[in-house]
Amino acid sequence: MNTKDMKPIVAIVGRANVGKSTLFNRIVGSHVAIVEDMPGTTRDRIIADAEWQGRKLTFVDTGGLEMKADTAMMRKVTEQAVRAIAEADVIVFVVDIRDGVIVSDSEIAAQLHATGKPVILAANKADTSKPEQGVAEFFKLGLGEPTPVSGIHGRNVDLLLDRIVQHIPESTEPSAVADNIKLAIVGRPNAGKSTLLNAITGKDRAIVDSTPGTTRDAIDSAVTWEGHEIVLIDTAGIRRRGKTGTGIDYYSLIRAMHAINRCDIALLVVDATELLTAQDTHIAGYIKDASKGMMLIVNKWDLVPEQPKERFDSYIAERLKFASFSPVLYVSAKNKQGVDKILPIAFKVWDERQKKMPDAVVNKLIKDAVLKQAPTRVGTKRLVVIRAYQAGVNPPKFLFLVNDPELVHFSYERYLENKLRQTFGFIGTSLRLVFIKAPARKRRRLKQ
Repeated sequence: MNTKDMKPIVAIVGRANVGKSTLFNRIVGSHVAIVEDMPGTTRDRIIADAEWQGRKLTFVDTGGLEMKADTAMMRKVTEQAVRAIAEADVIVFVVDIRDGVIVSDSEIAAQLHATGKPVILAANKADTSKPEQGVAEFFKLGLGEPTPVSGIHGRNVDLLLDRIVQHIPESTEPSAVADNIKLAIVGRPNAGKSTLLNAITGKDRAIVDSTPGTTRDAIDSAVTWEGHEIVLIDTAGIRRRGKTGTGIDYYSLIRAMHAINRCDIALLVVDATELLTAQDTHIAGYIKDASKGMMLIVNKWDLVPEQPKERFDSYIAERLKFASFSPVLYVSAKNKQGVDKILPIAFKVWDERQKKMPDAVVNKLIKDAVLKQAPTRVGTKRLVVIRAYQAGVNPPKFLFLVNDPELVHFSYERYLENKLRQTFGFIGTSLRLVFIKAPARKRRRLKQ
């Protein structure tokens, strides 16, 4: 597995009730983790992506580390945190500045030091006007200079992120152009992902069992189609948050997220007998947010009583409005029905991700779209699109120079994306639209 194709993982660890989840929520910008003033609230790790200084990072929140856990639950939560440490590129060790150094902190510090990984010490709950007070004591942990932070108020979180980024190698971002196509086979447990992998490759590469969650790690397999090498990444099933369990399940979740981040196109496998659950749509949303190509593979079609596919098409279109660009295939991996269509369509999606439109053509299309439907006003201001052009491929990236990016409403962004798709296609792939403020010189020229 090439770690250069992955987003770096930052694990937030520490003993119970030091404010790890509050700091995690502050960093990722949303209330993802449960926050309650009671030790042990975070039972499982929570994962979310964030971006700082142009670097995309995956943050993992963990439950409290207890080196001498005396209950089954505490041992399981500690096991989760230990797995997060094993997977992490950088570790943020959170301590409570108000408590000072206690025995548990020293025990955790010794274990983190032994990993040889970069560890950043965050002295949380520095909520006073003089956050430096009380920091000096934590130098004795031997992990370098502590960073006084306040997860509640956001104090010094930017400094903490700066220090995290300093420990991330520059080469961790995936390149826009790959030597071969990478397809990730993702979906809920027991949807038939491993059976699908075996049907595509023609070999029993993955263990197939009727027990959900048999595949623990991401497994790479290579297959050649019409002279092109394609890498297939099989993954463990992604469970619904709250039902992830402990230990190995969350370890598999990180691997599955990695597979999506590594791939060019994700094959989202759903069970035809349980068509499009809330978790299926959640996975689809993650694929789209990661700007990947996507194909919906409706597996176990042989188990569905005969009825018009149009009824399923309509249902899928309604549930996946945000990913309506995705091709839908109805297959039976077990019987190899329809499986032969997957790679040809995946290659078409790959081609769509490589398309590069001429700047003048893109700019004219967007200007015409704006003339046809002008943006609504926000107070006394209105969005002005000064120039638009395609800035990259895999995924197709479009750059919009505007008077004020804050005036871009999500509905108008969707309108512009639909115009790009109606004209240029881009079947099966997410598009990335980026709005930046035009230089002052260009804005002055516009007013003249």
